[in-house]
Order: sequence, then structure tokens, then C-alpha cells
Amino acid sequence: MNENVKNGLLVGIAILTLVNTVVLLTQDEGVSYEKTALNAQTANSNAAITQTSNANPPANDQQVDPFVPEKPAGPPTTIAFENMEHDFGTIEQNTTNPYTFSFTNTGDKPLIISDAKGSCGCTVPDYPKQPVMPGEKGEIKVVYSPGKQKNLQTKTVTITANTEPATTVLRIKANVNPGAEDAADANAGSIQIGG
Repeated sequence: MNENVKNGLLVGIAILTLVNTVVLLTQDEGVSYEKTALNAQTANSNAAITQTSNANPPANDQQVDPFVPEKPAGPPTTIAFENMEHDFGTIEQNTTNPYTFSFTNTGDKPLIISDAKGSCGCTVPDYPKQPVMPGEKGEIKVVYSPGKQKNLQTKTVTITANTEPATTVLRIKANVNPGAEDAADANAGSIQIGG
């Protein structure tokens, strides 16, 4: 091949490469390739998380937060609790304090509770795993174990169900007496006046 033909082909390839680069950049609207690659990698990671956390992928390419429980399938119904809050009063550290929140399915469809979460590990709820039929009663059992917590405490239990809104928040309160060790530490730091 003649030297001029080789140079002409190299110039042609360079021009095509330049044109393709310009076209790609205008399609990306000025987004850098590093950012585009990072977004693609993040999207692929999110897709993998979504596929492993949900048996049925979301419709319409919606993003699903794997840390937020999904609203249960089924038509919406209503729920009514006898009490939305319970005050244990004064309790001691390192004790186990149970309480049962009673509710009724006041709607005309089965109530499906998909999740119940305490605001911390010290508040553990137990809830019905089977649907609660219309008019039937059910219970959310909560055990509060303050451990070394002290003084006034307020904790929550968030119920996720096929209701509108999908979440219901229950509250527990307690005044936790400091243990003997904590009381001794507090007294050691106090100053006594007089005799």
C-alpha cells in the first residue's frame, strides 16, 4: 500500500473516532464517562439487591428500597387499636417487661401484617403471621428490656400492613430506675453538707 493511502486511512479513522465521541457526549448531555460508569455500576448493584430482596421485581422500573418493608399485597383494610401507647411506669434496669396491644380488623378485607419493628433492640414485637379476618381481634405482643438504660425512655413499634397509611406506630414509655451500681456512682459524686 502506498504511504499516502495509509495516511488517508489513518486520518479517516481518526475523524470517525472523533465524530463518534462527539455523538456519545451529546447523547450523555455532557455527563462524564466516569460518572456514567459509576451510575451504571450503582444501578446494577441496586438491581441485584432488588432481585434478591423481592421475589417479584417492581413494575414500571420503580426503585425499591431493600430496607423498607413492602406493603403487603391485598386490598386495603382498616385497623383499630384499643391503645396506641402504654406506660410501664417505673421499672428496674435489666428486667423484662411485656405488654400486649390488642386490635380489631375494622375493615371488610383480611388484614395482612407484613412486619413489626421496634425502634431499638430492646423493644421486640411479635405479631400475627396469618391474615386477621374482618371483625376479628388480634394482638401485637411487645417485650421491653431496658438493660442499662435509665431515666425516662420512649420506644416505638412500627406495624406495616395492608392499611392506609401502610404503617401504624405504637409507643411504649417507662421510667427506668438506675441500678444500685449507677446510684452508688451518683452518690459518690455528691457533696454532703452538715453533720
